[in-house]
Amino acid sequence: MTESWHQEKMRVQYKDTDQMGIVHHGNYVTWFEVGRTEWMRHYGMAYSKMEASGLLLPVLDVNVTYKKPARYDDCIAIFTKIASYSPVRLEFEYEARRIGEEEFKQDGEQEVVEPVGELLAKGSTMHMWVNPEWKPARINRVAQEVYAILQNQGKN
Repeated sequence: MTESWHQEKMRVQYKDTDQMGIVHHGNYVTWFEVGRTEWMRHYGMAYSKMEASGLLLPVLDVNVTYKKPARYDDCIAIFTKIASYSPVRLEFEYEARRIGEEEFKQDGEQEVVEPVGELLAKGSTMHMWVNPEWKPARINRVAQEVYAILQNQGKN
């Protein structure tokens, strides 16, 4: 089992800022979704493939703690890892951090042991596996290959 973080880099777009010149608070939830989606793709669990096989993963809960503001054109890294999982639920943990221009341009590992940069916000999302009828789906029964990935990458 690994507890490494998946790193996804981005640059703050002007459209994501508010009148005060900082990133609007709601955009961090969107960034967490980007981190989660790319974490899943990196480990072979692309949302599109799961949905095509009849699995959905709606959000049950979102938590965000804001530390410092991000501003237009900042280089950002979104760090994502599994916080916990069970056959029915999956929780992700996130950190949004400001990184330097040189770090941003580096072709580096997408998996890192520890997040780098200045912490801007951290949070988590809780999800539940459901079928197309929105009934709970036990991932260890309906998609054993996905459950095996969670066992290798997460902690429960």
